Amino acid sequence: MKIIDLSKPIQYNKNDPWFMKVKIKHKPHRKAKWLIRVLGLPFKLFPKGFEGWADDTIQKMGVHSTTHIDAPWHYSPTTNGEKSKTIDEIPLDWCYGEGIVIDMKHKADFDPITIADIEAFLSENQLTITPNMIVLIKTGRDQFNGTKNFHEIGTGMSATATEWLIDKGIKVMGIDSWGWDLPLQHLMKKAKETNNSELFWEAHLVGSKKEYCHMEQLVNLDALPYTGFKIAVFPLKIVGASAAPARVVAMME
Repeated sequence: MKIIDLSKPIQYNKNDPWFMKVKIKHKPHRKAKWLIRVLGLPFKLFPKGFEGWADDTIQKMGVHSTTHIDAPWHYSPTTNGEKSKTIDEIPLDWCYGEGIVIDMKHKADFDPITIADIEAFLSENQLTITPNMIVLIKTGRDQFNGTKNFHEIGTGMSATATEWLIDKGIKVMGIDSWGWDLPLQHLMKKAKETNNSELFWEAHLVGSKKEYCHMEQLVNLDALPYTGFKIAVFPLKIVGASAAPARVVAMME
């Protein structure tokens, strides 16, 4: 079996904006030696060659800071009138299944991905979306992941295309851009210019009516064929959280 990693590294990056900053403190082995000594074990009784153990502390990391999966709770406190699921409440069988890549690398920045775009791709490549697949939207913008303007560029999903996927029986979908929608700052600008309250966060807010999860900040989708693989996307079990980091991997026989 071949396993392909679709998750970005979790590490400090000076180019990340403040809301994406990750800070991890790495503790060397020698720190633990002194802890054990303080707790009462003399140095002479340490195992031969024992240097202590390494340890690490995540000092700062938002649940949306790296490759992650959003829960319905992120989009709205309710979904179709019922309490939305938090990340620990998502059924695990949503998080594993047949994968399909929808190639949208041709889409320009700020040009939303539509139903027609997806249907044209599927028709051209003689592909079909079936219920419970995990759908990956490839935009190619992962090449900018880690740069200062990553969150300000790219294409994104329209509300209608998102709802169309859900109606096809898709519970989990993902993208290699910073976010699922068009870039946040672009949406705010357009909403103010047009005085249109329907523009902002339109794809996310589909989740207030129809239950689904999406992944953001995927990487390495170019390493996948369009079909013929399985996807695993198991989030950390953070009780009550709106999202969680996930090690997203594709598996091919």
